[in-house]
Amino acid sequence: MARQILPTSLGQLGLRPRSLCQRPLDTKRAFATASRRPGVLLSVELPEMSLSEQPHYVNYIAEQLKEYGILKVNLGFPDRNSRCLQQLLFGFHKHHGHRLPIAHSASCGWFWDIRPTAVTFQSPSYQARSETMEQFPWHTDCSYEEQPPRYFALQVLQPDRRGGGTFSLLGVGRLGTVLSPMTKAALMRPEYQIETPPEFIKDPTRRSLVGSVLEIGEGGPSDILMRYREDIVTPLSEEAAGALNDLRDILRNESIISKMVLRLSSADMPEGSILLVDNRRWLHSRTHVQDPMRHLRRVRWDAVPFRSFT
Repeated sequence: MARQILPTSLGQLGLRPRSLCQRPLDTKRAFATASRRPGVLLSVELPEMSLSEQPHYVNYIAEQLKEYGILKVNLGFPDRNSRCLQQLLFGFHKHHGHRLPIAHSASCGWFWDIRPTAVTFQSPSYQARSETMEQFPWHTDCSYEEQPPRYFALQVLQPDRRGGGTFSLLGVGRLGTVLSPMTKAALMRPEYQIETPPEFIKDPTRRSLVGSVLEIGEGGPSDILMRYREDIVTPLSEEAAGALNDLRDILRNESIISKMVLRLSSADMPEGSILLVDNRRWLHSRTHVQDPMRHLRRVRWDAVPFRSFT
């Protein structure tokens, strides 16, 4: 049986390690790491391509992603075409009912190459914010969609070799503990207009929607889901505006959120890393990119309705 290396802090979170799969794997460090902050990053090895098609391995990845909401896979082989990630997504679809990936825009398919460029964009006429070297504040992906994807993945093809582009994660459930009941109630009402960025417009007749920022998940009141990107959300009532301001203030208050954030530098995400994220339970952000050759590949999948929209 493959050995798992688990830090002592894992037990402090009440988490119990599980075996990686039903057959031995040559894993160098299949482990879960936890800090005193709320994030739990489970990191597993994928030493050979064939494992991405093995049901026992796919099941393990899917179960951990469902439980923790974030998961890092370390590839033990080169995969510039993201074939491994594609096979995992087919496995999630076949064995766990995940819907297949969504197209990013009218002109782009499943995979979106994220690299700073001033010449070639993934969308013919517009540059996505992720294609710049600018900081990208807290957000969830596709908050403008009627059916936002439940998950997204990022594969590192070339990390930022100059120390920029740190990727940060903030659990929505933990964020909810510092929002007042009044603010949360207002954010759950469908009183926000959410615009579609021009680079992601698929239907010219549908450029925005009206819905809520927060929603209650299947787990009950403590299971809070979110869709949010500050620059495209407009409140439609005084109460909605007040709640949105409260949320913004907290997200900008480093003294509050620093205790909740999991930060992943380029050293934490070397070439061959794949990060899988629950898009409704984790906000993410990015610091300024320093290396113009930084290259990630993104895919989003399992799109289902965010209940409160019109």
